Amino acid sequence: MSRNEFKDHFSAIADSYATARPEYPDALFDAIAAHVPAQAQVWEPGCGSGQATRGLAARWARVHASDPSPQQLERHWAHAAALRGEGNVRLSVAPGERCDLDDGSVGLVAVAQALHWFERERFFAECERVLAPAGVLAAWSYGDFLIPDGMDAAVSAFRADIDGYWQRENVEVREGYAGYGWPFEPLPAPVLWVSAQWGLARFLGYLNSLSASERCKIATGEDPVYAHRAALSRAWGPPDVERQLRWPLALHLRRKPG
Repeated sequence: MSRNEFKDHFSAIADSYATARPEYPDALFDAIAAHVPAQAQVWEPGCGSGQATRGLAARWARVHASDPSPQQLERHWAHAAALRGEGNVRLSVAPGERCDLDDGSVGLVAVAQALHWFERERFFAECERVLAPAGVLAAWSYGDFLIPDGMDAAVSAFRADIDGYWQRENVEVREGYAGYGWPFEPLPAPVLWVSAQWGLARFLGYLNSLSASERCKIATGEDPVYAHRAALSRAWGPPDVERQLRWPLALHLRRKPG
């Protein structure tokens, strides 16, 4: 797959993606750090605008973050971090199946909410190449959020409108990457959740950042979030009231033979 052929579902909504996606919990990075030393180099393919890069850069010495979308990388967290003198992240425009890192130079390959878009056979072969002996592949994803109390009807109606616009790969996300032909032997991984305390505006922004919302808008000419905004707002309550959102997080850890 060439750079121009990657499945680009997020460049057009890069602003929404950068500002509206939830942050990953510290417990996720703690679980990975239990198996990977702090001095290791990290490769993060499919990094997007850096939702996971921040946690990786806080725990490991060097992070090489790559993504095939220049629009996503333009909004990457590392640009602001570099201005603050936090310079242990290197960005590059590259597909998820290839990088310019040396053979055996990486202690951790970390893939956040992106593996389902990769050509996995090629990607796993690249992991085999760049990972040092005993290096770790960590891949995680989160599915649909749990519907907050009192919002079942409004959220279900919105989901029904965009349901036909999800890609096949999103089913794999909801299944937590079950059934993948993983390389290497598994390591124990805890049960985790992504959680956020949001007001209404942030919640609606998140719904706008969903690829199915954008595909629905393109196909129908109507914005599904706008169409359901009134019902979602009534169900939410006062817009400045924060509600808790929770997403189940599936983490897979695999260690290359030492």
